[in-house]
Amino acid sequence: MAPKYKFTYFNGRARGEPTRLIFAAGGVEFEDVRLELDEWSKVKGSIPAPMGQLPFLEVAGGVTLCQSMSIARFAARVTGLTGKTDLEKAQADMFCEEINDVMPKLAGVVFATDEAVKAEKAKEADKVIPERLGRLEKLSGANGHLVGDNLLWCDLFFYNTAFNIENYKPGTLKNYPKLNKVVDTVKANKRVAAWIAKRPDTKF
Repeated sequence: MAPKYKFTYFNGRARGEPTRLIFAAGGVEFEDVRLELDEWSKVKGSIPAPMGQLPFLEVAGGVTLCQSMSIARFAARVTGLTGKTDLEKAQADMFCEEINDVMPKLAGVVFATDEAVKAEKAKEADKVIPERLGRLEKLSGANGHLVGDNLLWCDLFFYNTAFNIENYKPGTLKNYPKLNKVVDTVKANKRVAAWIAKRPDTKF
């Protein structure tokens, strides 16, 4: 029987990986469709991307969802990783929104081809990253979870960003002990560890 969910994104982590991590952590099978950058321009008009961009999630029954945050939040609901209470759910959403702004800054550095542009993008990233991590550190729980005492989608969302931050500047998370503990908690999850072990090794 085919998986109920078919997720299409570029062959990279970036904005698509949170959804993959959430499905993996929740034990929900999904079809992981990956496109190279040059493939996307060729197939853009012939695949079901209602908003003309990636990612999108095809759900059995004929519905296609767009926008990375909406898809990740849907996956969190499907897997029960949104939070136990309405307050926890709101706090988890809050953390994800705060984290989300970091990825474009990192992408700007990683994909810049001009050295002057790369240097300017690095300045922006170097300003934003400690600001956001500092705020998250203050608000995070101290038990290895951003919110509550169970793995939630915000932990996975943060892990994806932290992974890229560490690739950019190794050792950064050591300055944020509570956040570093969240990363350790996510990595220790057996389902997440299995996903990380088998996923393609990509640039970003």
